[in-house]
Amino acid sequence: MTDIAERPTRISRLTSRQRTSLKALLESDRERTRILIDSVSIDLDAFVSARRDTATDDENDPEGPTLAFERSQSSAILDQSRRHVDEIDAALIRMDAGAYGLCTTCGQSIALGRLQVRPQAALCIVCAERLR
Repeated sequence: MTDIAERPTRISRLTSRQRTSLKALLESDRERTRILIDSVSIDLDAFVSARRDTATDDENDPEGPTLAFERSQSSAILDQSRRHVDEIDAALIRMDAGAYGLCTTCGQSIALGRLQVRPQAALCIVCAERLR
């Protein structure tokens, strides 16, 4: 049985400047996404509140299907945005722990180009492709 302490540790190849730049991207993206979440939440709450006060239902209301679609779309945006913030938070935790830029599956370095496009990436491109 291999003890965790015996396993070779991997070191991210990112420079301090690259980590700083990527952290700024993560924090900026997190702020934009939080603003989107707040906005969509307010809109969705207002929509639900307004519909609660009417006696119609989506099935018999001529605008019902459209309203149901819009509500569903807003809910999906909200769920996706919350997952995105969770991914960003996890990346920031990895950064603080010194594990940022390393694949959480295989431990290899994640390519800088991938991190620049998707700074919250937890997987290298090879491991990400396996999940497809």
